[in-house]
Amino acid sequence: MLEITSTPLILIAILGTVGVILPIISIARKEKGSNSFYAVIAFAALIVSMAYVGYEFINENVAASALFSDDVIVDDAFGGFFAIAMLIVALFTTVGSFNYMRKHNSPAVYYSLILLATIGMILVAYSTDLVMLFVAWELMSIPTYILVGYMKKNPSSNEAALKYFLFGALSSAIIVYGIAISYGLTGSTNIGEVIEGYSTLDPSLLPLALLSVGMFIAGFGFKMGLVPFHQWLPDTYEGAPSPVTALLAAATKKAGFAAAIRIIVLGMMALNLDWTLALGIIAVMTMTIGNVAAIMQKNLSRMLAYSSIAHAGYILIGLAVAPYSSLGLQGSLYQIFNHAVMKGAAFIAIAGIVTTLAVTHIDKLKGLGRRMPITALGMVISLFALAGVPPLSGFWSKLMLFGSALDASTALWWAPWLAIAGVLNSALSLAYYGWITRKMYFEGETEKRVSEPKSIVAVMIFSIIFLVGFGVYPEPLLKFVEFATPVVSLGLMP
Repeated sequence: MLEITSTPLILIAILGTVGVILPIISIARKEKGSNSFYAVIAFAALIVSMAYVGYEFINENVAASALFSDDVIVDDAFGGFFAIAMLIVALFTTVGSFNYMRKHNSPAVYYSLILLATIGMILVAYSTDLVMLFVAWELMSIPTYILVGYMKKNPSSNEAALKYFLFGALSSAIIVYGIAISYGLTGSTNIGEVIEGYSTLDPSLLPLALLSVGMFIAGFGFKMGLVPFHQWLPDTYEGAPSPVTALLAAATKKAGFAAAIRIIVLGMMALNLDWTLALGIIAVMTMTIGNVAAIMQKNLSRMLAYSSIAHAGYILIGLAVAPYSSLGLQGSLYQIFNHAVMKGAAFIAIAGIVTTLAVTHIDKLKGLGRRMPITALGMVISLFALAGVPPLSGFWSKLMLFGSALDASTALWWAPWLAIAGVLNSALSLAYYGWITRKMYFEGETEKRVSEPKSIVAVMIFSIIFLVGFGVYPEPLLKFVEFATPVVSLGLMP
C-alpha cells in the first residue's frame, strides 16, 4: 500500500503547489519579464520547506535513520539530512538566479522547474522502494534536462542539454533493467524485501542478482559523476546556465549518492560479496582522473566540473570501507553535506562573475579580488574548503574520510592506500585552486571595483559563515551527521 509519511508529504505539498502555480500565475499576469516576483515566491517556498524539516529535527520528531522500510517512503533522519542539503543548494540556485534571469524570458517556468527538480531529489532520499526511487529519479532528471538547455539560442547550452539528456536516458534505462531483474528474482520492489530475497537466493541465480546490483551502481554512478560514467559532466557544466550548474554539481550528485548508499548496502548485505576493493579502485580512479583533468582546464566551469568528479571519489572512500569502519558512512555523509555548500557556493560565485563581467576563462579573472572582493573571497574560501584546508569545514569531513580508511586497515590491507591517495589528490587539487587564487589576488593590480549583485553577495556571506563557523566549531554538524547515519552500516561489520 502506498503510504507517504508526514515530512515528504508536506514538502511535496509546499514545493509542488508553488511549482505548479507559478506558470499559471505568469499566464494570468501576462508578464514576460517580471523576474523578482517569481523568484521571491520560489525562495519563500524553499525557506518554508527547509524551516519545516529543521523544526522536525529540533523537536526530535524525526525517526532514527533506516535504509529499509515496509513503506515506499520512510520519514527518517537519513532522508531529512539529504533534504536539508538539497534545499540549501536549491536556495543557492534560486538566489543566484535573481540577476541572471533578468536577461532571460519565462522566469516563472525557470523557477518552477527548480522546485519540481527539488521535489524529485528529496523523494530520492526518502524512497525505500525501487519503483518509487525511479519515479523520483525521473522527477528530478526531467526538469534539469530542460534547465540545462534553457538558453535556447545558445549553441553550447543546446549541446550540453543534448549530451545530458542522452546520457541521462541511458542511465535511466540501465536502472529500469536492474529493477526488472531484481523484481523477477524476488517478486518485490521493496528494497528491504529484495535484500531478504537475495540473501536466500538459489546459487544458480546469483549472477543475475550481481548483474542487477552492478546496473544500479552504473545507473546511479552517472549522476554521481563516477569514472567511467563521467564523460557528460564537463560539457554539461560548461554549457548550462551558471546557476543551474550549482544545482547539478551540488544537489543532483547528492541524490545519486542517497540512492547508491541503499543499493551498495543491498549488494554488500544480500549477496555476501566483498565489494570494497572494487569501490576502492573506482574511488582512486575517480579522484585522480578528476584532479589531473582539472589542472589542464582553462575554463572555470570545466575546471570545477572535473573537481566535482574528484570529490565523488573522496565520498566513495567512505562507502568502500563502510563494512569495516563505523566512520566510513559518517565520513561520506559529512563530506556530502559540506560539498553541497562548498561546490554550490563556488558555482554561484561563477554565476555572479558571468552576470557582472561575462567571463569564465581563468586568465580573465585577474584582479577579481579587487573588482568583486566579496565574490572572490567566497570563491576562495569555498575552493580551500574543497581542498580540505584547515580551519574550514571541508577539513573535518576529509579527515573523517581518510581516518575511516586507516581505521579499516586491520581488515583491509589496502585501505591505508585509499587515505594516501586521498591526501595526495587533495594536495594536487591545491595546484589549480591556488592558480585561481593567484589570478584573483596577485595579478591585475590596476583593476577597479565593480558593483556586485546583492543576491550573489548574500550566498557568499552565508557560505563563508558556514564553512568557517563549522570549521572552527564542528561539533553541531558532527552530531547531525552521526544522527543521520544509518545504523545498518554498523551491521555490515564482520
